[in-house]
Amino acid sequence: MEASYLLMVTTGLLGGFGHCIGMCGPLAASCTLSAARRGAESGKAGLILPPLLYNAGRISSYAFLGALMGLVGSFVNIAGRIAGLQNGVAIAAGVLMIIMGLGVTGLLRGVSSLERHNSLILRAVRVVLEGDSIWRYYPLGILLGLLPCGLSYSAFIAAAGTGSLLRGMLLALCFGLGTVPPLLLFGVIINYLSAKVRGWVYRTGGLVIIGLGIYFIYRGFAA
Repeated sequence: MEASYLLMVTTGLLGGFGHCIGMCGPLAASCTLSAARRGAESGKAGLILPPLLYNAGRISSYAFLGALMGLVGSFVNIAGRIAGLQNGVAIAAGVLMIIMGLGVTGLLRGVSSLERHNSLILRAVRVVLEGDSIWRYYPLGILLGLLPCGLSYSAFIAAAGTGSLLRGMLLALCFGLGTVPPLLLFGVIINYLSAKVRGWVYRTGGLVIIGLGIYFIYRGFAA
């Protein structure tokens, strides 16, 4: 499973530079601006906490959903063994990941429509942003971690494919950690990455997802 963890970090990193900057970048920038203001008012804690809390919230959501999907995958595996099918969940997850990866690369239409169903979450985000506490960035990150996203869905499908609560959580955690550097560096790199370049990097992340899907299918059949 070590290779899948590395591939998931890579997916998060490429997706962060290619997609998360466009999707979550403005909010990440607001965290940075708030941090700068609070840093002037309250020292280093006010400078560091907002972006750290925001990213910690996102990663918490990813880890929870990864664990949940891994648990679901374990139940599917148990049912598969009863039916005489070993590691069927890994094969199914691999197929779904290839489909999601094709959608991310733009070779398959319709997958991106999944990201449009987010009105309920965005309403909750607006409520959280109305608060004044510096700690609001943690629930804000949790909510943004729940936004429909082809890349994160791929990570959760992979988590289900592990058939394990712990491995599913670790896989989604690796994806979340991979997205952190791009968002922390958003204010620096946004001037150097055009929309075209970000799109190219995002599509490269789709290729990594396809590779991971092939790996899951291979592992499922090999087992």
